[in-house]
Amino acid sequence: MEIVTYSPQYAQAFYDINKEWIDQYFTMEPIDEAVLGDPQTHIINPGGEIWVALLDQKPVGVCALMPDHDQAGVYELTKMGILPEAQGHGIGYALGLAVLDGARRLKARKVYLESNTVLTPAIRLYRKLGFKEFKGRHSPYSRCNIQMEIYL
Repeated sequence: MEIVTYSPQYAQAFYDINKEWIDQYFTMEPIDEAVLGDPQTHIINPGGEIWVALLDQKPVGVCALMPDHDQAGVYELTKMGILPEAQGHGIGYALGLAVLDGARRLKARKVYLESNTVLTPAIRLYRKLGFKEFKGRHSPYSRCNIQMEIYL
């Protein structure tokens, strides 16, 4: 398994991998379509980054880090997805570590995420990475019922 930084050749994989888990548990929302449909505009150009996990040169996992426009030094871990056949092999943990390393390189002081407790393996992963639950942010996602953060 190898983790690489995003390039446009991975745009379709970024969309497809995320759409798969969203459709399995929820419904794609307009914000999903916007971000997944144009990650260059919504993630990369504002100063974010995307990582792609490759297994035998095939994208099997993705995760993004987006700057918070309201708070300097705060980033959101977002759009993490692992193909079902690649789950349970530490790929999510490796992607999470890559995102946190990227956040440190960008001089982030905090990374937060928004999720849903129905995604039990994801919540377990976030806790393993050091994220703690917090409340208070307004989420643009109707599916969000848990927010977590980690101070770096």
